[in-house]
Order: sequence, then C-alpha cells, then structure tokens
Amino acid sequence: MLIALNKPFGVACKFSPSPNGPTLADFVPVPDVYPAGRLDTDSEGLLLLTDDGPLQARLTDPRHKLPKEYWVQVEGEPTDAALETLRRGVDLGDFVTRPAEARRLESSPEALLWPRTPPIRFRASVPTTWLSLTITEGKNRQVRRMTARVGFPTLRLVRVRIGALGLDGLLPGAWRAVDPEQPFRRGHGQRAKDKRG
Repeated sequence: MLIALNKPFGVACKFSPSPNGPTLADFVPVPDVYPAGRLDTDSEGLLLLTDDGPLQARLTDPRHKLPKEYWVQVEGEPTDAALETLRRGVDLGDFVTRPAEARRLESSPEALLWPRTPPIRFRASVPTTWLSLTITEGKNRQVRRMTARVGFPTLRLVRVRIGALGLDGLLPGAWRAVDPEQPFRRGHGQRAKDKRG
C-alpha cells in the first residue's frame, strides 16, 4: 500500500504522540503504515506512507535518484549566481549537495496553495521570491540549508512532487491511496478520491 498525504504545517512526521502538537496519526487512520522519507514539522506538502518495507527502501534510497520538487518562498530576490550555485551543488560544511534544478517561478504559486497557519513573517521592506527547487537527495533540512547558504533564507517550504507523483489538488490533511509504481513512472497517473482522517 502507498498513501499520498498533504502534510500540514506544524504536524510532526511520526505516529507516536507528541506533546508539541499534532502528528500523522491525527490525519491518517490507517494501521501499520509509516513515512517513506520525512518532512520537517515546519515544512508542508507531499509525504508518502507505506506498509511495505521494500517499497519504503526503494522510495528513499538515494541510488534511485527519485526527484523531489519543492516550491520555496525565500527572503529577498535570488541572483542568477545564487541559482547557479544551487544548480551546481552547495557546500554545506558537512557535505556538498548533488546538482539540483533551481529556477524562479514566473508567477507566485500562492493562488494554487492554501493559506499557511500561522502565516509567514511579513516585512514590507524585504521582498520575497518563489523558487522551484528539485533535488535527488534529502538530508536533514537540506533545502533550507541550501537557500540560507546562498544568502536567501527559506520562509515557506512546500513539497509538491516526488518522482511522477504530485499533490494533484490534495488539501492539507487530505490523503489518498495511490499506485505504488506511480512515483517511478513518467507522466501522471489517474487521480483517486481524497480522504480525510
């Protein structure tokens, strides 16, 4: 079984109870599934869950180089040089990231996204920019560390795609069962009915 969940902001990526707020158990009432990869509590978007150990390993093994696309709202207006650094690979001190796809989004995706609760901090004197950043690895807080290292801190981070599987209209907290092969395909599969926990 493979489940696609739109993980809301502030939700811990675990099923065990947390004194600090909601967990995946508050949204996915399916026994014996666990995350294939993770999203930080302050990140949002597509999270895959499965009850299949080999599938979990296939989804998360860096050897498969499954691309993960994030829409990233950053503070400031990234320069072409900063984007090129993200594309080439960023030295984060403990490791150098693999080359990534990085581009400015031509228009703000906020019309396609849901309002974040709480909203990001707003400073009238500092513009923000939305980027699409696609990576094939997923070390701890990697995207946030990458944008900060090139001088443009992340304000909001939404994962919108893993391989060929996208959010496809899932609202925060909603989930659906998907074909386990869908992330590995080229193109997009048929959408299924959303469910809420």
